[in-house]
Amino acid sequence: MAMAQARPGRQARARARQGLLTLPAMLLAGGVALAVGYIAYVLWPRWPAEPVALDAPSIPVTVGSVTFNVPPAAIRRPVQRRPGTQERIDLAYLWPSLEPPDPAARPEPVTAPGALDRVFVTVAVADGLTPAERIRTIYPRYLDSRAAEGFGGLAVQPFRAGTPYQGEELILDPAGGRFAARCSQNGPGPALGICLYERRIGDADVTVRFPRDWLSDWRGVEQKLDRLIAQFHATGG
Repeated sequence: MAMAQARPGRQARARARQGLLTLPAMLLAGGVALAVGYIAYVLWPRWPAEPVALDAPSIPVTVGSVTFNVPPAAIRRPVQRRPGTQERIDLAYLWPSLEPPDPAARPEPVTAPGALDRVFVTVAVADGLTPAERIRTIYPRYLDSRAAEGFGGLAVQPFRAGTPYQGEELILDPAGGRFAARCSQNGPGPALGICLYERRIGDADVTVRFPRDWLSDWRGVEQKLDRLIAQFHATGG
């Protein structure tokens, strides 16, 4: 009789121990399920938002941690025509008005050097050295020792053949001003030499492309490019 009474007691204690072990296991399983669900939610592919209409007001676009207020009509790629964080945006502005292009107008073919009527801007997450640091530490390794004067007193120094910048020239304000551009030379016929003017804003790099021939008024170009960048860079962004 005593053994019969002890057996249910042992069974009850075993069930109690199993219950104590089951509770943590259930909690752990629930936590794992929540974690897996969160990861799936974050990584699950989503349809991109519909592009904003070309005639909509300026939209805030964050590149890196820098916010830019950009007219949708200035954004060249429809997939980038949305507010929020992006790795890169590609823009175009009319020159010299600095207005976005008319979406209904087709650009005229370029028939002569310098006839281009717009500038192209790329804003991307900063990568590596600043433009000023590249001028000080990287470009001198590849520059030819020859230097010339041109474009209203700018210093022009070509890159050596066989280097990553072959066929280009570094063009600087010899007075130590901020203006600096890396430019290709004009080709035959309407082939344009193009200059790259770069600025680092926070952790975003702004690169402006414009025709080399505009350097005949490089001080005016510098002022307009700075005004353009200030125009779409949100204050405090």
